[in-house]
Amino acid sequence: MSMIEDILSQMQGAPVQQVASQLGVDPAQAQQAIGAALPMIVGALGQNANQPGGADVLAGVLGANHGDAAGGGLGGLLGSVLGSVTGQQAATPATDGGGILGHIFGGQEQQASNQVGQATGLGSDQAQMLMKIMAPIVMAYLAKRMFSHPDSNNANSVSDVLQQEQAHAESGGGMLGQVLGSLGGGGGLGGLLGSVLGGRS
Repeated sequence: MSMIEDILSQMQGAPVQQVASQLGVDPAQAQQAIGAALPMIVGALGQNANQPGGADVLAGVLGANHGDAAGGGLGGLLGSVLGSVTGQQAATPATDGGGILGHIFGGQEQQASNQVGQATGLGSDQAQMLMKIMAPIVMAYLAKRMFSHPDSNNANSVSDVLQQEQAHAESGGGMLGQVLGSLGGGGGLGGLLGSVLGGRS
C-alpha cells in the first residue's frame, strides 16, 4: 500500500466526517478532495527532497517538529490540526498547516489550493483550509515512517519514500505536474528548519 493510500485508508469514517463538517461539504466530496490534496502535498515534498541537501533538511524538520505528533493516533492529531485551523487552539510547528504549506510550496500554495479546488468543486477558501488540514498529517506520517526504522539513514529513508510516492502521484494526471513545474527550485524547507531551530529554547 502506498503512503497516500494508507493515509486515505486511515482517514475513512470519523476523520473524513470531521473534515467534511469543517469544510461544510458532504463526506463523499471531502473524501474526493482529500484524495486530490494528498498527491499535491506529497509531490511537492518529493520535489523539495530531490534538491541538493533537501532530503537532509526534510529529515531534520521531521525530527525537530513532527516526532511527537508521529507517535499519537491520527484522530488526536486531526483534532489538534482542526483546532489550530479554526483558531480554537494555538498552532504549534506540528499543526501549523499554513506555515508548512508556505515552506513546502515556496509561495505557490495558493496555486496548489486552486488546482485542488478546481478538480473537486471546492471553493477557494475550502480548498485552502483542506490543504492546511492535510499538510501536518502528511508530515506526521512521514515522521512516523522515518522513526520506524531508527537504524536507517533518515534522509535516504525519507527520500526513497517520497520518490516512490512522487512517481505514483505524477502518473495519476497532469494537475500535479503543472503545479510542481511552477515551483522551480522547490519550496523553502531550509527556512522552515531555520525557524524551527531558531525558536527552540
